[in-house]
Order: sequence, then structure tokens, then C-alpha cells
Amino acid sequence: MTEPFPITIYHNPDCGTSRNALAMIVAAGYHPRVIDYRAAGWTRPLLEALLNALHATPRDLLREKGTPAAELGLLDPATPDEAILTAMIAHPILVNRPIVVTPKGTKLCRPSEAVLDLLDRQPHSFTKEDGEVVRL
Repeated sequence: MTEPFPITIYHNPDCGTSRNALAMIVAAGYHPRVIDYRAAGWTRPLLEALLNALHATPRDLLREKGTPAAELGLLDPATPDEAILTAMIAHPILVNRPIVVTPKGTKLCRPSEAVLDLLDRQPHSFTKEDGEVVRL
């Protein structure tokens, strides 16, 4: 059976923001397609499609913290988008997360409650891992 409101989350299970976004989706009653992009990796066509849907550049999605971005020279403003995109394919962790795709759009869900704008229904209530209550 196909989910009537399909949701895909490009997820890092080691990231609290990503875990909270996924938990909000599940708390709203959805069964999303969860892709651990670190294991699955990225293809150029997929990244280009996501960037297009986000109206973003590779630099907009570049994650600096906990990645080899600095060592690869990607933080220099003169680094071209093509070099960043190529590095993201070689090092999936360079892509910020979580990215969520629903029929309502595509969004980098930072903070995690940004995912709520992409859902047709909301959870009744939600408390993040750190105890913060999300006002719905």
C-alpha cells in the first residue's frame, strides 16, 4: 500500500535535529521513507534535484560542523559550487540535514519544527529529545 501523503526524509540518525524531525513526522501519524544518506550516499542527479527544489546552492546546504569541509578547502568563499557539489558526493556527511520532501515541498528542516510546514496534519503534541515542548 502506498502512503497517500508520501514523505521522504534524508536522515542522519546521529543528529538530534534529524531525529526530532523524524519523530514529529511519525507523531503526526505518517510512515516516511527514511534514507540514511551517509550510508546510501548521494548521486549528482539527486543532489541537483534537491537543490533545485530548495532553490539553494551547494554552499547553502554545506555542513561545516563535524565534517571535513575545512580540510577540503570548501569554506573559502571563492570555492566554486561545482567543487562543493563534487565533495558532497564523495563525502555525504557534508550535506546538512534533515532534508524532507513531501507533496507540500522540500525543506532543510533546521530547526526540526520546520518540518511541520510540510505536513498535512500535525502531531497532537510534541516534546523534543532535550525536553523542549513544541507549540503546535
